[in-house]
Amino acid sequence: MGVLNLNSYRLLPIFLVSLVLLIAATEIGRWFGKRGGSRVEDNVPTLEGAVLGLLALMIGFTFAMALSRFEAHRDAVLDEANAIGSTALRARLLPAPNNAECIKLLKSYVQVRLDITQHVLSSAEFNAATSRSNEIQESLWRQVKAVAMIDNGMVPTGLFIQSLNDMFDNQAKHQSAIRDRVPNIVFLTLYGIAAIASALAGYASGLGRRPSQFPVYVMIVLVCALILLIQDLNRPLTGFIEASQQPMIDTAASIEAYAD
Repeated sequence: MGVLNLNSYRLLPIFLVSLVLLIAATEIGRWFGKRGGSRVEDNVPTLEGAVLGLLALMIGFTFAMALSRFEAHRDAVLDEANAIGSTALRARLLPAPNNAECIKLLKSYVQVRLDITQHVLSSAEFNAATSRSNEIQESLWRQVKAVAMIDNGMVPTGLFIQSLNDMFDNQAKHQSAIRDRVPNIVFLTLYGIAAIASALAGYASGLGRRPSQFPVYVMIVLVCALILLIQDLNRPLTGFIEASQQPMIDTAASIEAYAD
């Protein structure tokens, strides 16, 4: 039986289920606390504070991981869009008919790359789009080889080759940024610590240390909301907080305006 993969589920159901589970953990802890009768355990507040501190540390650590990946994805989109735009500009300097053919290929290429960022693709669809972009890259390379046989000068052929290499490299970086997420085990650990903290808070309430459960419920809602925010940042293409794809959209529009 495989480990539960939270990335396979939508954010809102995850939030609601986690809220129910943490409240259930609190009530179970409170039930055990009441069964303890009037006996007061002095180590409960210390243990509760330690677990809450660990939970806060884990939330901060996971948030930093998710934010860095979100920013890396956003930067990767910008870098790839700039690389494609530079390649298209230098392709126009190539001799005919290679210049027109390269522009045509780049129009198809940028559309494939845009579809990857604007639509939620399955693994099979993502791999198919990647294969299509690799095929276009190979066609572009064949075009530049044909041009180099005629003119291998630094301008414009050499500049075009350089920008083409940069475009290839930035595709790989963008692909890596799309796949790079906070490991699923980190979120499972985070929820596990949150459940233990909730149970201890409920246990302390059951011992009579807290006259009301309201502060505990507020803590649970805040913890679930923070974890939801972290998971949202971890999904730059499908979450509520989406990384801007405008650089790629602008590049596609500018290349589409070029004459073949």
